[in-house]
This record gives sequence, structure tokens and C-alpha cells, in this order.
Amino acid sequence: MKINKTDKIMQIYNNMSANKVNSNKNRFEKDEIKLSERAKDYQFAMIKLKEIPDMRMDKVNKLKDLVQSGNYNVEGKKIVEKMYENINFDERI
Repeated sequence: MKINKTDKIMQIYNNMSANKVNSNKNRFEKDEIKLSERAKDYQFAMIKLKEIPDMRMDKVNKLKDLVQSGNYNVEGKKIVEKMYENINFDERI
């Protein structure tokens, strides 16, 4: 009994060559990206956030003038209240 499978091999080979992608077809097209509305909103928010200065100089200058003139008075009770606001007691346990 003679078994000849060359026709099957040739069929597979022909299918592979037919399915190749033409590499020159999209050669001159540019890549494109489309952002979602959420991504556009995030990008806009980040740009605006970068425009905000790190220090508000109006407040800094006001406090500086008060300290230099000797009229700056801090209440100890307010300092302690702010300290307690920033402490997370659950993490210390």
C-alpha cells in the first residue's frame, strides 16, 4: 500500500502563501490614536493642575508681614486640633 501525502503538504503550503500580509500595503499610512472623553477630561485636568502654583504667595506674604510686624498670634488649641485631624489612630493599633 502506497501512502502519498504530498498533495496535503502542497495544499497547506499554498494556503500559507495566500494568507501573507502585504507589507507594502500600509507603508505610507500614519498611526492614529483616538482618546476617550474620559481621557481627554483627565488630560485637561492635569494641564490645569500644573498651572496652579505650588505656593500661594498672597497668603505667604500676608503671614510674613504679620510675623515681621509682631502681630502674628497663633492659638495653641488650633494647632493641637489640626494635629489631631492628621493622626489616624486606627493605624497605630
